[in-house]
Amino acid sequence: QVQLVESGGGLVQPGGSLTLSCAASGFRFSDYNMNWVRQAPGKGVEWVSRISYGGSTTSYADSVKGRFTISRDNAKNTLYLQMNSLKPEDAAVYYCETSGGVRGQGTQVTVSS
Repeated sequence: QVQLVESGGGLVQPGGSLTLSCAASGFRFSDYNMNWVRQAPGKGVEWVSRISYGGSTTSYADSVKGRFTISRDNAKNTLYLQMNSLKPEDAAVYYCETSGGVRGQGTQVTVSS
């Protein structure tokens, strides 16, 4: 079955950086576009970034453009999100998601001094 396992979250000070990873299994990872989405407490799910199946095309929400970078390693079945210049408003549970809407369990990102 499809399994997505996120990792790399944690507590970081404003202005800091984190790299999230998502290990995929149970499907042909290299055939699927992938997304990162996030959900802050009391808020709805927000789309963050998308990458094409081959990795050549990426897109970002305006709120993270220029600060976050999505990438993938199809040989390792792994999706990444490099997050720089983090702001308190970036705090949320981050999920990787297939183009079909399947998500992992999420990883918590807290941005606080």
